[in-house]
Amino acid sequence: MAAQLGGQPIFILREGTERTRGKEARNNNIMAAKAVADAVRTTLGPKGMDKMLVSGSGDVIITNDGVTILREMEIEHPAAKMIVEVAKTQDDEVGDGTTTAAVLTGELLMSAGALIEQDVHPTIIASGYRAAADKAIEVLNDITHTISENDEDALLNIARTAMTGKGAEGAKEKLAEIVVTAIKSIVDEEDGKKVVDIDNIKIEKKVGQSMDDCELIKGIVLDKNKASNNMPNRIVDARIALITRPIEFSKMELEAEISISTPGELTQYLDQEEQIVHDIVNRIAATGANVVLCQLGIEELAQYFLAKANILAVEHIEKKDIDKVARAIGANLITSLDDFEASDIGQAGLVELKGHGEDKMLYITECVNPKAVSILIRGGTEHVVESTERALEDALRAVGVAIEDEKLVAGAGSPEIELALRLKDYGSTLKGREQLAVMKFAEALEVIPKTLAENAGLDPIDKLVELRSQHEQGNKDFGLNVFTGNTEDMWKNGIIEPLRVKTQAINSATETAIMILRIDDVLAASGGGEAGQQGMAGMGGMGGMGGMPPGMMM
Repeated sequence: MAAQLGGQPIFILREGTERTRGKEARNNNIMAAKAVADAVRTTLGPKGMDKMLVSGSGDVIITNDGVTILREMEIEHPAAKMIVEVAKTQDDEVGDGTTTAAVLTGELLMSAGALIEQDVHPTIIASGYRAAADKAIEVLNDITHTISENDEDALLNIARTAMTGKGAEGAKEKLAEIVVTAIKSIVDEEDGKKVVDIDNIKIEKKVGQSMDDCELIKGIVLDKNKASNNMPNRIVDARIALITRPIEFSKMELEAEISISTPGELTQYLDQEEQIVHDIVNRIAATGANVVLCQLGIEELAQYFLAKANILAVEHIEKKDIDKVARAIGANLITSLDDFEASDIGQAGLVELKGHGEDKMLYITECVNPKAVSILIRGGTEHVVESTERALEDALRAVGVAIEDEKLVAGAGSPEIELALRLKDYGSTLKGREQLAVMKFAEALEVIPKTLAENAGLDPIDKLVELRSQHEQGNKDFGLNVFTGNTEDMWKNGIIEPLRVKTQAINSATETAIMILRIDDVLAASGGGEAGQQGMAGMGGMGGMGGMPPGMMM
């Protein structure tokens, strides 16, 4: 990039910087975003296909969860990264609808690209898109159904819908019941509003048995065994100490040399080390603690004294699990073995080891905090367990959002068709070129039912015509049943979603599309890596397949 002064070029950017301007920059960004959206488009709906993601180290993930796919793709192109952010935000806010949000963003950008080719200015498109999004949210609120926390059937249907097509169909009914029971047990109230904190639910995975053996535990379950076989397996009226440092003889940190000249001095030294460890265990026992959960290791000598004191001890527990246990039993974390009190100890009615051989797990039940619950996921293989966990997490968030908002819409493409029709009516009342943007926004929304039909092997044009016809007759809940190929009332069929899934997807997609459209100059700094420069200048950073790095294939 250079300016002219008296015939002399003045360079103001580092040598090697690449610059793309105007229509070329905008087209590159739109195509990059569309490529990412297309990478996940075939996963949409119950009949969506799965993707296999293989890392450079050989780790394999098989999933059709939009946000998981986009996270693992390691996309380089900066505009394409924005699509990933849309999916991440959707996942954080609602849990479900991540693929919908990504696909809708890509379609809005393609529709905008068509308008730019007709010389419609990006700022006019942005203005029209904002007006369309506001109108869409207004229409969505008009077609919602209101439920309460006690509407068990509706909550079960939300859980089933969120898990559909995500590898958990084998035990969908049982898992839906587990999800609803778990969420209802952690509902809180703040300032008169219901609040659901998913962090109160602990998910534990265990390979072995089948998905039918998944269970809900009122309390905390840890995939851990006791530190020593001499310790008890079951403690009633448990008093639990949570220790974040190793239980061991503290070695001198400074360089020191201990001179031992006789066997008696060696014995004295070892006795002293043993006494220090014994004193630590005595201090723990003096608080009344009969269960010890340690974040780090417990040395053999300490294990011996703990077992002698009839204390059940477990070592190497993850920090996030220690925190969940602390909330459940009302304990304080012990960070120093020299300074703790009985008030730091938590309580639970029962702590016991269940299972056989290597399959043992620690169950902490009858906790002080009744909102503490765990879900134990079982499956025949690690891939089954992982996909079940992703499906469960989506369902948990979706049911939680439904209880917080108490507003639902029918699924299977019905809200998008209703929005498209209403927005076209709204667009016809506008004057000026914003009308074109509103009409394109309406058309873009139809990508959802269209994709559902395509993924189910149905004719998308025929199904769109049928859906439009039903909605024009006032059947606002009619969507596409991908299993029968018919257009049916999805509310009656139990295919329902939280309203927030749709509002979040529309708002995020609109904001991201507008942000990308307003970029007319891309400066790729030198030294950012070959992939970064190519990605900024064109589509090279997409790695050929939606941003897959060389070590990943899909």
